[in-house]
Amino acid sequence: MDDTTRTELEAAAFRALLAHLDTRSDVQNIDMMNLAGFCRNCLSRWYQEAANARGLDMDKDTAREAIYGMPYNQWRDKYQTEAGTEKQAEFQKSFARNVLNQGD
Repeated sequence: MDDTTRTELEAAAFRALLAHLDTRSDVQNIDMMNLAGFCRNCLSRWYQEAANARGLDMDKDTAREAIYGMPYNQWRDKYQTEAGTEKQAEFQKSFARNVLNQGD
C-alpha cells in the first residue's frame, strides 16, 4: 500500500471515529480514559500537535471544536455529567497506568 492510500484510509477511519463519538455523547471522557486511556480531549490535543508540527497555528479551542463538533464549553454544558467517586478512583488508577506506558 502506498503512503497516499494509507493516509487516506487513516483519515477515513479517524472521521468515522469522530462520527461515532458524535452519536455517543452519553459516553463521558472519564469513561473513555478509564477504559481506553484516551478521550476526546486527548484526540484534540493530538490534532492540535499535528497541526502545529506542520506549521499551522492552531489553538486548543479550535482543536477541541474540530473533535467535539462544537465549542467545547457548549458540549460540556450539554452532555457532560458529574463523575462519581468510583469513576474518579478508577481514573486515578488508569492515569497511573497510562503514564507508565508512555515512559514518563
